[in-house]
Amino acid sequence: MSPPKDAETVWFTTKGQVVIPQRLRKEFHIEEGTRAVVTSTPDGILIKPVTSWAIEKGFGLLKRRSGGKSFAEEWAEHKREELELEERKYARSTGSR
Repeated sequence: MSPPKDAETVWFTTKGQVVIPQRLRKEFHIEEGTRAVVTSTPDGILIKPVTSWAIEKGFGLLKRRSGGKSFAEEWAEHKREELELEERKYARSTGSR
């Protein structure tokens, strides 16, 4: 698999630290102290920042309203939205539609 056109090269320190390019930090609202979830995927290492936006959205999923969607329905909707976002980003990076 070849890297996307807008891929940038980074390097790891002896402590395993890596600097995320400024363009991506701005795009994903990553500030000093932002935590991230790191996952192993078939394509490599996936780093998902846990920003205040993500936390606020997550807290919204936990709120229950009588007569509203179940947690499972809201979670499924959230995962669909997340997948659509990833697919749009991939399509942009590969030039496909």
